[in-house]
Amino acid sequence: MSVFAFHLDRVLGLNRSLPTVLRTFHSEILPYKYTNGSPRPVIWWDPSIQHLSDAENDQNSFSLTWTQYQTLLQSGCGTRVPLNFTSCVGVHHSEWGRLALFDFLLQVRGTIKINICFPQTFEFNGFFLKCQIKKTEPSRLVFIDNAGRPHQPQDNLNFRLLEGIDEFPERAVSVLQSGCLERMLLHSLSVDREFWVSRGKVSGLKSIIRHVEQRAKALLQYIQEKKLRLTRDL
Repeated sequence: MSVFAFHLDRVLGLNRSLPTVLRTFHSEILPYKYTNGSPRPVIWWDPSIQHLSDAENDQNSFSLTWTQYQTLLQSGCGTRVPLNFTSCVGVHHSEWGRLALFDFLLQVRGTIKINICFPQTFEFNGFFLKCQIKKTEPSRLVFIDNAGRPHQPQDNLNFRLLEGIDEFPERAVSVLQSGCLERMLLHSLSVDREFWVSRGKVSGLKSIIRHVEQRAKALLQYIQEKKLRLTRDL
């Protein structure tokens, strides 16, 4: 799912996920589980990503409770108040809309980046959220651990991922509205030949793409009903 998520990120113009490809390893210095013939995702890691005190066990850049997160969203960090305001964590307000849109389309689950850097012990509705920031660009998020539920039923989507969000990126929304998402994703995914072949090419990928398209329709309806604004990219 991480490879698919990376391509979805790029197609939508979010550009917040680390480059990810699918590869098969044959090196004798690697443990057998990495060389048993099954292709595995490889992530181009960024050493500038900021961690909490224990980088080995915590991939978050900071911790927030759900209440703190909602207060942060209401504050409008970087728009209505400065990024160094008391309730802010230095991340621009528009970043949270990008994160929410991305995670809603993926219907993230388990140990993932979407709980906006909450402690890993914090959980709501079975969901954990993770994200990170770069030391060089602390006002922008980096999306990690992009797990998801590719076949989550349309009548059981987790709309709480959108709670408190009052704006979404205009470019990403325009892609969802265009009707070209399937074509754009197939074209992008075909570049990673190992992923493309291992997932059955067009016929094997259409199912998950259609699920994402259905979620996109639900998201667009949500945006329209709530009269949420669209913002230009930073």
